[in-house]
Amino acid sequence: MTDEQAQPGGTTGLFIYGIVPSDVEPTPDAEGVGDPPGEVTVVRHGELAALVSEVGLEEPMGRPADLTAYQTLLDGTAAVAPVLPVRFGTVVTGPDAVEDLLAAHHDRFANALDEFEDRLQYTVHGRFDEEAVIGDFLAENSAAAALADQVRGRPEAESREQRIRLGEMISQGVELRREAENRALIDTLTPYVVSHAPRLPSNELDAMNVAFLVDTEDEEEFVRVLEEFAEQRRDVVRMRLLGPLAPYDFVTAHQLAE
Repeated sequence: MTDEQAQPGGTTGLFIYGIVPSDVEPTPDAEGVGDPPGEVTVVRHGELAALVSEVGLEEPMGRPADLTAYQTLLDGTAAVAPVLPVRFGTVVTGPDAVEDLLAAHHDRFANALDEFEDRLQYTVHGRFDEEAVIGDFLAENSAAAALADQVRGRPEAESREQRIRLGEMISQGVELRREAENRALIDTLTPYVVSHAPRLPSNELDAMNVAFLVDTEDEEEFVRVLEEFAEQRRDVVRMRLLGPLAPYDFVTAHQLAE
């Protein structure tokens, strides 16, 4: 969704968080972005509503507190109603612009909300224990193990080329292990999810990073199976589960206006 520009001379706009069914009401304590935080309200059109708050157009956006407010509002909403997250930082000129947006894409948004009824996102992130994963790699790769023996105890200046080669081999080995772990995670959880969305690694030691869309009735079983999966890898991978979340990774370009 493209950001709409404020009218010349305007000092405030409306920050759009997400699109929800028209009967959704923000809680009285809901806080928006900005300093001080803006009051979260709704703009309705037909069967749809948009969660919005007023922001100053001169106010810098993108502080960690702003992103936290954006995510907190959307994740809290997703716990009680379907929500389509709108790209962070989308600001329009006012209520009329929001209504125009909802009217122009009413059926598309309504259909997308139906898809996310009683569904939530969970994100599974894992990171390798560096010593353990390298130890496993060297135990399985005799050439790398031999190279490690060659450089051990030698000055870096003397063994620079061997160290570079060893580093490349380890990096490739970790990447292959990451691919295998992601496949294993997806294969294990596929029976308990609606969909999955692999995410790019955020660190060279990432073992897995995958978003899953889960029916609320399957949440308990999903978590149980994931805990078993994590226990089997506890010596090599430190895993964490983020969620329940709004379906950030599953709202596609065809569901929201471009």
